[in-house]
Formats: sequence, structure tokens, C-alpha cells
Amino acid sequence: MHAITISEPGGPEALVWAEVPDPEPGPREVVIDVRASAVNRADLLQRQGHYPPPPGAPAYPGLECSGVISAIGSDVTDWEVGQEVCALLAGGGYAERVAVPSGQLLPVPVGVDLVDAAALPEVACTVWSNMVQLAELRSGETLLVHGGGSGIGTFAIQLGAALDATVLVTARAAKHDRLRELGAAHAIDYPEQDFVEEVRRFTDGRGADVILDIMGAGYLARNVAALATGGRLAVIGLQGGRKAELDLGALMTKRATITATTLRSRPVAEKATIAWGVRDEVWPLVEAGRIRPIVERRLPMTAAAEAHRLVEGDHFGKIVLTTP
Repeated sequence: MHAITISEPGGPEALVWAEVPDPEPGPREVVIDVRASAVNRADLLQRQGHYPPPPGAPAYPGLECSGVISAIGSDVTDWEVGQEVCALLAGGGYAERVAVPSGQLLPVPVGVDLVDAAALPEVACTVWSNMVQLAELRSGETLLVHGGGSGIGTFAIQLGAALDATVLVTARAAKHDRLRELGAAHAIDYPEQDFVEEVRRFTDGRGADVILDIMGAGYLARNVAALATGGRLAVIGLQGGRKAELDLGALMTKRATITATTLRSRPVAEKATIAWGVRDEVWPLVEAGRIRPIVERRLPMTAAAEAHRLVEGDHFGKIVLTTP
């Protein structure tokens, strides 16, 4: 089979379509004939040499895919050859086939195209596990989503709105109309406006109950300032750096909570629990039309370098790669 390999850490030109060994399903694994994968920022970090795959995962990128089950390992009883699925991966999605633990499989939601389904597993599992499972977003609360035009952001806006939260979002002004269409109640122009002031103004000084943050250190102090009493900050990215000073007094005064997680390196059992939660709580919202995959472009897998350039630039939603 063929897959996108990384010739050496570097720019998009390091991505090479090459022949690699066929995967074999281990116990409690299935092999998927990949129809599509989607590009995530973690793939860019891996290409640059900053985010190696966990032990046992394929060396090539791709944290999610959709396709058809072509082989089943021992001890797999709840899936069959020929089923259309999408899956959360530890790596290897940029390929014609991939082996994946059966607990990380999800059915393709009714009404969703098989190719577009590749854009759902990573964002759904990341957003649901942090925003709902950990931060416990509830109906009637205020949610602030940073980076609203990203794959994570566009999904989080829709899920927050579907859960009857009031969604605020930071993004460039050119994206605001589309973000409101997805369910944002208020969009903040992050280069031009102070999001702390805007959150306070919109909430009559109360602040946000939950903040979903992709920036990390660069936003830490301002995120704490923007939290409501009892607020929860969920950090899922470090685009603004790893280290920052934290005013514990401000955190204690607000009785606030900070959580920080990654998904890729979690044990298989934890990923399976998250996938089951998404299947039970999120997939019905997708099938009801309240959440949909936001796919800006489909490109062939052999154009992975172009896809990475698009994600490094100013894109909206997800970029999907399709197999030849």
C-alpha cells in the first residue's frame, strides 16, 4: 500500500507519497480501507519533528479517518467487514489502509457523507472530552471558544449551541458571519478587540463559565480574568507557548478550575470511553442536523503538502484528504 511519509523533519515538501508495509489487525483491532483523512495541527507539528507518534503507532501522520472495514482481528465481535466507519487514530490516517483498536471506531452518522465523516472523530472527541466531560458545560452557561474558525472551533461552536449554551468566539472579522451561522451569539475580533473586556461586556460583568483554549501560555492570565466565578478553563493547545505565570489568588477568588489535556497519547481504554461518549451524546446531534462537519476543501492524499500549507494559513474548518 501507499502512505504519506515524512522524509525528514521540515516544511510541507517533506511529505512524500511512498510504498509502506500493509497493516495487519492485532487482537481487538480492525483494518480500515481509508477513504479519507483530515488534517489537524498535530500533523503539522509531527511533520516539523515536534510531535512524534506514541509507541506502536504508524510513523506517518493522520489522527482520524473514514473508510470501510476490510479485516478484523481476534476478539472483535461488534464490527464486521464491509461496514462504513470513521475512527480516532494515534497516527497513520494519511494512508490507503490503517489498523485501529476497535474501541476507537465510530459509525458514520446517518446523513453524513463518508468522505466528510473523516473530519469528525478528532474534533468531536477532543471537544466533547474537554468541554463536556471535564468542564461540564451546561445549558444556560456562557462558553468562550478561541480560534473559532479552526476545525476545533467550528465544532465547539456547534456543540455548545446544541447544548443550549451562549457561545462567544474569538476569530478574525472576516469569519464572523459564518461563525454566527454556526451558532455563535457574539464574535470577537481577536487582533483588534480585548476578549476579556468583550466577554465582560456581553455577560454584564459576569464572565464565561467555560473557556476552550488553544493558545496556552499566551492567553493564560487573560483567560483567568475572563472566567466567571466557578468558571472552568480547558486548555487543549499551546500555540501561544508552554510556560506562563499564574496568579493563584485570582484563581482561588473565582473558585475556578483549569484542566489541560492531550488526546493522542492517552491509553486505548480511555480513548474508547471518549469514543463511546461521543457516539452516545454527540452523534444524535449530528444526525439531527444540529452539528455538521465543516469541510473547506477536499484534496487528494498525494496533495498533502498543499493541504498543510492551507492549514498553516488562514483556512476555515477542516481540510480533507482523499485516497486515490
